[in-house]
Amino acid sequence: QMILRVLSMGDAKSLACHPASTLHRQLTPEQKALAGVSDDLIRISVGIEHIDDIIQDVEQAIEASKI
Repeated sequence: QMILRVLSMGDAKSLACHPASTLHRQLTPEQKALAGVSDDLIRISVGIEHIDDIIQDVEQAIEASKI
């Protein structure tokens, strides 16, 4: 809810990115594997929000995704 899904990680806010479908979408599966990019990889850039808010936001996102 607080952590935004984005293409660019240049911000002071906490952000999440799915590299396989954004930054590396043009790569072949072999190239993604060599780059260490898997379909289940989520990149999180932690911002300047209070740590308790960030933790709560990540926890609710995981719960909502049924992981």
